[in-house]
Amino acid sequence: MSEAIESVLNETRKFPPPSDFAAQANISSEEQYQQMWTRAKEDPAGFWGDMAANLDWFKKWDTVLDGAMPNTKWFVGGKINLSYNCLDRHLLGPNKNKAAIIWEGEPGDTRVLRYQDLHREVCKFANVLKKLGVQTGDRVTLYMPMIPELAIAMLACTRIGAIHSIIFGGFSAEAVADRNNDAQAKLIVTADAGWRRGKEVFLKSAVDASLEKSPSVQKVVVVRRTGSPVEMVPDRDYWWHDLMKDVSAECDPVQLDAEHPLFILYTSGSTGKPKGVLHTTAGYLLGATMTSKWVFDLKDEDTYWCTADIGWVTGHSYVVYGPLANGATTVMYEGAPNWPDEGRFWELIEKYRVSIFYTAPTAIRAFVKWGDDWPNRHDLSSLRLLGTVGEPINPEAWMWYHKIIGQERCPIVDTWWQTETGGIMISPLPGITPTKPGSCTRPLPGVVPDIVTKDGQTVPGTNGGLLVMKQPWPSMLRTLYGDHDRFVQTYFSEIPGAYFAGDGARRDEDGYYWVMGRVDDVLNVAGHRLSTMEVESALVSHPRVAEAAVVGFPHDLKGEGICCFVSLKGLDGDDALKKELIAHVRKQIGALATPDQIRFAAALPKTRSGKIMRRLLRDIAAGREKTQDTTTLEDYNVLAKLRESDE
Repeated sequence: MSEAIESVLNETRKFPPPSDFAAQANISSEEQYQQMWTRAKEDPAGFWGDMAANLDWFKKWDTVLDGAMPNTKWFVGGKINLSYNCLDRHLLGPNKNKAAIIWEGEPGDTRVLRYQDLHREVCKFANVLKKLGVQTGDRVTLYMPMIPELAIAMLACTRIGAIHSIIFGGFSAEAVADRNNDAQAKLIVTADAGWRRGKEVFLKSAVDASLEKSPSVQKVVVVRRTGSPVEMVPDRDYWWHDLMKDVSAECDPVQLDAEHPLFILYTSGSTGKPKGVLHTTAGYLLGATMTSKWVFDLKDEDTYWCTADIGWVTGHSYVVYGPLANGATTVMYEGAPNWPDEGRFWELIEKYRVSIFYTAPTAIRAFVKWGDDWPNRHDLSSLRLLGTVGEPINPEAWMWYHKIIGQERCPIVDTWWQTETGGIMISPLPGITPTKPGSCTRPLPGVVPDIVTKDGQTVPGTNGGLLVMKQPWPSMLRTLYGDHDRFVQTYFSEIPGAYFAGDGARRDEDGYYWVMGRVDDVLNVAGHRLSTMEVESALVSHPRVAEAAVVGFPHDLKGEGICCFVSLKGLDGDDALKKELIAHVRKQIGALATPDQIRFAAALPKTRSGKIMRRLLRDIAAGREKTQDTTTLEDYNVLAKLRESDE
């Protein structure tokens, strides 16, 4: 069996940057990109030392880069504070009156926080944390809805050097307790509840349950969001609004070492305890700042909206830290994209004149299923740049995004990166990169990828293999909290001398990267290793298909069969449509990718961050009982209906 992953997707469409966009772009020529990329590869210390001038430092570093992967340190000896870079430095000029955060709650309530407003609230809450005994280096759990207080609490932690651990609001009490205990969290900030599709998601009650198993937590601060009654334990639980009444709005930022831990973010695997990815201050901030500027081409007048929940890394880097470090206006929305109807996102773009829109392929496929009529009802002319994040995007979903949302005039930045990388690694630069639907195109300056076999040899030609990083970058994770051995084993043991976190990819004749999904999602059909993403793209190119997820299952003859879960536009599917889809995949890809099963589903099981839970689908396809963690599943009814479905 070949180690290479066979690429069967043939995408030939290409879209150059619009000339008016290219003329004003932050990176505006191919020569500029090539010069930056080559210098960053050959002289990383010199390149990143120059880039670090985009941040404000209390003390300049002694050494830009110390050590090799996996044990690297950046800007050693430097002193810096993240909240100062996101807030204080913008108060010295006209940005103090600029909107920092535009927030809309799901019920329609709104708030706008200017940079000086946000600075005041952050200083006050930093003083609250100190009053409650939180010190530099202590861990603080944030388990909150998408409300401004979450951004305020994050920035307040960074102001005093406390390490935040944000837990997505969809996690169970058990998951919160596990994360509290691993981090030895001292304090939790939460809310009574949040809104999701018109219903309350109760958070304080989950915190209460988690504290029965979280002995390290001493205090709880509760934001009143929905007004739902909650139990408040004396001398442990405090209302946010009560604490904020009597504290000073002045709090000097702590001068922290460049490598001071900034946050822990837990990523869950299919087995074992969650991994606490640890990022540090200066390198992470520099990565988030520069990638925001390069990839989103941020300008003073932009209104930028990343739809991610802050509980995921995308929300850390590209809702809060990256945009604010650049002095941008960032939009936060609390609720679901289809509440009270499927036009909510387009209504918000029209309402706030959003110019940059960054969302997930899963959301885009849902928009396709809901139909063109919803976006067509709204004025989307303010948009100038679109982005995607989270997983590879199917070419047909890309084309819909390009035509219906971008109206064929907005570049699309298809970004590849991970929780562990801290920031975007491979992406088009919107002023210079001709885009291809489904490709994240080329590495950013400072990113040195390769596609290799399991023994670390570069894969020849355009075949697929393992996507690795050959050189350290400032925003990379430094360790797994409390378990450095697991960090080395997880990311640096499989491919000698390289970082590898599980994704497969191929590189085409133009040097463009095509991420083919997780290597553990690769199908092994009769000795051929096939990318699930490519089979999914073939299915989604059929006019009746809105979304597809492809998994393998044990097959007596081929070793592994291909099972396709398909969500349709409009009417229910029947046997005739199953045959049509099988023939369509054969025509698009070839006989080796012929589906063995087509299962129609009204919806696919997803996490609240929008990722399809393929491990669950593998269990269903194989007829196994559910063995995976489902704490982040968006809708349990979807799983029940899938289990009832037959071939």
